[in-house]
Amino acid sequence: MNHLKLKFSFLLLIITGLSVQAQGYWSRLEDKEPTLGIAEVYQKFNTPHFQLKLVKASQTVAGLRPIKNLNFDFTPSDRLEIRDKDGLYHLGDINLRIKEEDADWKSYSTAAKRAAVTALEVSGVIIAGADLANTLPNDIPVTIKRFYEIDNDHLVMRFEITNKSATGIEIGALGIPMIFNNILEGKSLNETHAQNVFFDPYIGLDAGYLEVKRLSGRGSALLVLPKENMPFEAYRPLLDDPTPRSIVFEGFHEWMVYSKAYAENEWKDATPWNKPTSLVLKPNESKNFALKFVLSEGIEEIQQTLIKEEQPVATSIPGYVIPQDIKSQLFLNYKSHVSAFTIEPKGSLQIEEDGTTNKGLKKYTVRGKKWGRSRLTITYNDGVKQTINYKVIKSETDVVKDFGHFLTTAQWFDEPNDLFGRNPSVISYDYETKKQLTEDSRAWVAGLSDEGGAGGWLAAIMKQLIQPDKEEIKKLQRFIDETLWGNIQYSEGKDRYGVKKSVFYYEPDSLPKGTYSDSINYKTWAAWDHKHANNPGRSYNYPHVAAAYWTMYRLARYHDGLVDNRTWDWYLKQAYHTTIAMTELAPYYAQFGQMEGSVFLYILEDLKIEGYEDMSVDLEAKMKNRADHWEALEYPFGSEMPWDSTGQEEVYMWSDYFGYHHKANVTLNAILAYMPTMPHWAYNGNARRYWDFLYGGKLSRVERQIHHYGSSLNAIPVLTQYRKTADNLYLLKVGYGGLLGGISNITEDGFGPAAFHSYPTELRIDYLSGDYGSGFYGYAVNTATYITKDDDLGWLAFGGNVTTKGDLVEVEITTAAKSKVFVAPKKMWLTLDAGTFEKITYNTKTDRIEITLNSKDEFTPNAYLRVNNNIELPYTKVRGAYQIPLQKKSLQIKL
Repeated sequence: MNHLKLKFSFLLLIITGLSVQAQGYWSRLEDKEPTLGIAEVYQKFNTPHFQLKLVKASQTVAGLRPIKNLNFDFTPSDRLEIRDKDGLYHLGDINLRIKEEDADWKSYSTAAKRAAVTALEVSGVIIAGADLANTLPNDIPVTIKRFYEIDNDHLVMRFEITNKSATGIEIGALGIPMIFNNILEGKSLNETHAQNVFFDPYIGLDAGYLEVKRLSGRGSALLVLPKENMPFEAYRPLLDDPTPRSIVFEGFHEWMVYSKAYAENEWKDATPWNKPTSLVLKPNESKNFALKFVLSEGIEEIQQTLIKEEQPVATSIPGYVIPQDIKSQLFLNYKSHVSAFTIEPKGSLQIEEDGTTNKGLKKYTVRGKKWGRSRLTITYNDGVKQTINYKVIKSETDVVKDFGHFLTTAQWFDEPNDLFGRNPSVISYDYETKKQLTEDSRAWVAGLSDEGGAGGWLAAIMKQLIQPDKEEIKKLQRFIDETLWGNIQYSEGKDRYGVKKSVFYYEPDSLPKGTYSDSINYKTWAAWDHKHANNPGRSYNYPHVAAAYWTMYRLARYHDGLVDNRTWDWYLKQAYHTTIAMTELAPYYAQFGQMEGSVFLYILEDLKIEGYEDMSVDLEAKMKNRADHWEALEYPFGSEMPWDSTGQEEVYMWSDYFGYHHKANVTLNAILAYMPTMPHWAYNGNARRYWDFLYGGKLSRVERQIHHYGSSLNAIPVLTQYRKTADNLYLLKVGYGGLLGGISNITEDGFGPAAFHSYPTELRIDYLSGDYGSGFYGYAVNTATYITKDDDLGWLAFGGNVTTKGDLVEVEITTAAKSKVFVAPKKMWLTLDAGTFEKITYNTKTDRIEITLNSKDEFTPNAYLRVNNNIELPYTKVRGAYQIPLQKKSLQIKL
């Protein structure tokens, strides 16, 4: 059976096309002539924290191992024998673009044409040095020397660049390739978690850094920090490196100090993270550029390590995505005082001083004033510059309202003669052409299934969970009755409750001429015919349908008159049967964690609440079989991809539910390895994903995606874990970064894109709606307000505005749902099945909490409050929740 599974997985990778292509590239790479000189001698140096291994001929890095764990290498040394060719980058290389006055930019790279470098005599703190002239073209107007040295016990890599020409030259691009071992090709999950790393950039000028973390999330983390003249200005993908990029290799990037030459050319249509700059070197002038390599004890200790290394450290609450009705708090920790703030675009932010903390951190209030990206440049008295990239959005309430409207108008498809039965539905949308997407070579994108096609209708239904709208629900009821049940999902026969891979398919011989456009290339594996589209064997399609039914159950059960096409119990039973059908009709893929798989736990909880014992026992048993399988695996994050970042959500939730706490912690650590927190809205809380533009995007390529659905889905376990401890601010920052990241890309008029493009040629949203619905699911089920107190930062609110008056801490709730609040000092979790919170007041002297509920509306006469402790309230309990009659005005309740 295991042999069959491995064979099936291999075949699946083949049909993607990418793996076959990548294998061919690896073979071609192997056939190239070796030029790096690895057949000769290596040099080894033990520094206080690292064992450094250099290729003697090139003096590029062949190994960088922590002294405390010499079995682990941060660099791809295991690929050295195949990557020892011209054009392949290694740590220690340098790229430049240079021009003389009135000339064109000319590019130079030490990786382009390898030759043995000239070793230099070294002494003192310098452990190795070389003149790089032999591996650079003769016409380069500068000399470049590279040194490895020790400074305060830290390993430093320094480049000395000298203008050897008789005239001044301008360096318009200078980049240091960051080559670490993120090549997952040909490895098992156990091997990748033991041997490989991912890395994330804080593109923040002098405060910038790169964090390099093992996939397991355990062990020390490597920080690459600026040492001398190394502001992190831009982060460029090294697309000219022939190492095959694919679903198992994202590619390499370089740390750019200057980027003007690219901003004027390849990047001219994009708005960069930082202002592009260049350097003019006078004749015979030299300048040094140095990076240092520092170990942090662990991922959660990165901020403390930065402080120790005297790097400027910024902390923003609730993060760097700022709704316009939020008073964001910014804390700066640096030895030098602030001399100036610069805000671009002008007026996009408002910043005010707010004193200092007890430990001397500078405190500011930041408000978003204009929708869109905003850059705050902080200049310190010592000349150090730090940039923080924010994203200003409308209030969460308005973002979600606009999103729901866009989905049920612009994306509402109701063509009565549609040959594929997609009417009515919320269909995929192309924001560039402002048209609905009714055809695509990837059948599912136009076929209302899979993440890339179900995204629209899933998002529209999940929107109702947190902000129900009667008119929108009317349309969605039609979708359920006419399109979902009986077309997307089988309503009869042996496959009843099974979910099709797509309702759109490519079969020109069986359909009228003109059905398919001649401008679309349907000669791909993804253009499924009718038989393949109808297949119910892909488990990943089932959570979308189950979540839709579960949401409609909640609306019908806890509101009056919102849902009138079916009864609440029909919807709950449909959710149950869909879940069971996944395990029976799609058993192979069901062994893996599913994106949105947390919905199965929510369905189980509601089956128990409703007293459906037989169903709940059955569902729980099915889920325990899956969890038992995960418990037996060291890293249970498999999927149809060799490595994935979507199964962790469900694996954590069920592992935690069944008491497999070790496996839950293994899962959480893996999430934290690819989900950082740093002062940049794009990377803060951004769960790693780099291939789904291929399957659900318009600009189709392997590229790190900014706030793809992984961000908000992975925030579910992170915030769940935070509520268990309530004292780990790191988890709260990461989780909330992913949560708000999940709605950060919604446009000003309400369009939800698949993700944001990270390459500096674009730095914009993708134009297809794609698989964003899975991301909005993560926001909808996880959005909440968190109230906590930090020993130094004081009272903080994530999802609200906090004010303190004597003993009273008051938080105005600002989330779109306004239905969940966690009060960390009391570990109190307050949730509403119906009704909304207006504010929470905590009396620190009496330790009492008062909640204020908003007034009733036409469909919500009662609130249903759940409290996670033994508090008794003078209200009737209904299905475990306090049923609270709402009033025409706000209602205060003391807990």
